[in-house]
Amino acid sequence: MNEKLNEQFDGLLEKYTELLLGETSPELKEKVKMWALYTHIAKSMPPLAKHWNESYPDAKEGMKEIIAEIKKLNEEHRSAKK
Repeated sequence: MNEKLNEQFDGLLEKYTELLLGETSPELKEKVKMWALYTHIAKSMPPLAKHWNESYPDAKEGMKEIIAEIKKLNEEHRSAKK
């Protein structure tokens, strides 16, 4: 992959994180990336997500925590905008 595309995609992810959560950081960007990809996998290939969840229950719990954190931050950001 070329460096320019990587930089441009990183900018897109940074803006998405900011719009979604009201702030951005490398840690938040990584969590949003994991959340978005996991959500897409769970919707497009549910058996794969189910297999992963069963194979790695600790990772499943970690993902649930990330999902809950993103939901909370998004709700707080939306409330603050009103």
